Amino acid sequence: MSRSRISLKKELPLLAWLVVVWGGLWQDFSAGNLVFGALIALVVTRLFYLPPVELSGRFNVLHALRYAFVFVWQVMVASAQLIWLAVTKGPNVRSAVVAVPLRSHADLMVTATGHVISLVPGSLVVDVDRANATLYVHYINVEDAAGAERVRRDVLAAEAELIRIMGTREELELLREEQHLERMASAEPGQGGVR
Repeated sequence: MSRSRISLKKELPLLAWLVVVWGGLWQDFSAGNLVFGALIALVVTRLFYLPPVELSGRFNVLHALRYAFVFVWQVMVASAQLIWLAVTKGPNVRSAVVAVPLRSHADLMVTATGHVISLVPGSLVVDVDRANATLYVHYINVEDAAGAERVRRDVLAAEAELIRIMGTREELELLREEQHLERMASAEPGQGGVR
């Protein structure tokens, strides 16, 4: 099966990531091993049919660094909450599977969001509706509809962070519009005032 060639420049971030994964798998980041990993990555991406990974062409390093700290904090807090639930509620903890439609339909963004969510203790993506960009997430300690809405907000917040880091310019603009509309709605009289 043939596919149209993607330019090496556009595929460079993917190749770099494959080289890092190669070094990690071998636990050897020596120059020789990384060069060999680069050759393997070139062979794999050029000879074998793979669905193309559509990259946005942008990566915000500052947002990535900030979110790395936020993510580590979320993992620590979730771990502490799980310990507390195990000690206080034991097997009586309720959980739920919640459907979360994402903003982005890009495979890379859906996959990245699913991985980020699954890495936080107490949550796991159990299914993905690729056609509708919907994640089905199993969360621990979801008692009611308000808890399910909290899950949706958490997943969408993670997706928003990833959009700020590496989303397309269109996704970023859509996110900004959404946040602007939310601020306008919260500032309207009778809606709880300005927050």
